[in-house]
Amino acid sequence: MLVVSEEVREAVDARRPVVALESTIIAHGLPRPRNLQVALELEEVVRRDGAVPATIAVLDGRPHIGLAKDQLERVANEDGIRKLGHRDLPLAVASGASGATTVSATAQLAALAGVRVFATGGLGGVHRQWTVSQDESADLGLLARTRITVVCAGVKSILDVPATLQRLETLGVAVAGYGTERFPGFYLSDSGHPVEWTLGSPAEVADVMRAQDALDGPESALIVANPVPEEEQLDPELHARVLAEALRACEAEGVTGQAVTPFLLGYLVRHTDGASLGANLAAVRGNVRLASRIAAAWAGA
Repeated sequence: MLVVSEEVREAVDARRPVVALESTIIAHGLPRPRNLQVALELEEVVRRDGAVPATIAVLDGRPHIGLAKDQLERVANEDGIRKLGHRDLPLAVASGASGATTVSATAQLAALAGVRVFATGGLGGVHRQWTVSQDESADLGLLARTRITVVCAGVKSILDVPATLQRLETLGVAVAGYGTERFPGFYLSDSGHPVEWTLGSPAEVADVMRAQDALDGPESALIVANPVPEEEQLDPELHARVLAEALRACEAEGVTGQAVTPFLLGYLVRHTDGASLGANLAAVRGNVRLASRIAAAWAGA
């Protein structure tokens, strides 16, 4: 069922470092042609740190772990590429559809392929006004039952961060700040909320991963929350003002479900003159670099 590229398969079999990368940022998160440039850049970041990139997507009903350049081009440029969470995978496979994978789908497919480390920008989570909408990302439930290490810049700041942290605790998903005692806020270095555990090196992260396996507990994830550098974060005052405007616009236009996140993120890009996109990409690059070093430590390299 899985189509694992030869490069990824050989690296997994030889226990060499591999980093999974999602494809939603390529198909739905960035404008063309910037999206393809970023996809290629992130793969190169992984390679520079001695790991193998495994960008994940579904093409013509086949889940691919590791994409060739022409496949990356297809994800970046083809119209009609769906956005696939893990619940959508059976439907996409059965219907022969093509789609970019979100955090939940990427984590599931990476784990099935034997890839333990995954880098992304920010996790999904509990949406604001969740007591009314019951809107919660499928990322959280999937990470509660998938043994994978996710390097991210916290959860997307458009979400209810404290409610998301509470859900992660309830679900038993381990969360640690990387070099920080504060939970990152995606575009922001600090969401305003603390973390209980801090890790200071890739080797320390790898030690936690080994302890997870040794304890033989529930097959849950480890979230490594890596803040965007302060000099590259979005201005906090600008972020607060534009996000408030975006939330009002979202409600006024009746945007719901999977459309909420791209609507809000797109609004932020437009109304910060692209500054939010710059912070997003800075966060992703930093997470990919860190994930590559964690994968090397995990592999014993």
